[in-house]
Amino acid sequence: MAERQGQAAPDALLTRIGQVVMLHHGGDREEARERLLGLWIELGEDGDPLHRCTLAHYLADTQDDPSDELAWDLRALSAADELTDERAPGEIDGMGGEETSAVRGFYPSLHLNLAADYIKLDRPDAARTHLRRAREACAVLADDGYGNGVRAAIGRLELRLDSEGGAAGEGNWGPPRQRP
Repeated sequence: MAERQGQAAPDALLTRIGQVVMLHHGGDREEARERLLGLWIELGEDGDPLHRCTLAHYLADTQDDPSDELAWDLRALSAADELTDERAPGEIDGMGGEETSAVRGFYPSLHLNLAADYIKLDRPDAARTHLRRAREACAVLADDGYGNGVRAAIGRLELRLDSEGGAAGEGNWGPPRQRP
């Protein structure tokens, strides 16, 4: 029981990241970017993979240049690949499934975001590859608002990519980045 309680204890850095994300959602993109970058520097390139994944995931949203957004989303995916199920359970809410699927719950959203980045950069083949990976990874998502939102966003992006031949540009086809 004590071990379970330890897992439920709040993570101070994730809390700080969440506070900056609320600032970003409130419309202060520039300030959010600066604060997230400060947290990234504080954490370091070799910091905890969960923290790096989360930070990079949200830093991508604050970028003005699609190439920079792609770079941060790739960092998030790389950090997710370093996560273990021992690190993630109890710290990732809303992903659904058993503890062993908690880490895998990151992948649908991460691949979806990469697909959107590649579309912005007019790289439809890379976008299709990541859409396929996102779709394949969806099996671990719960049948809830988050899981259904990610699946719907994948479908919207697939349709847009197919209908516009890869020139989807900017648009509202991705999920809100609530969590990596």
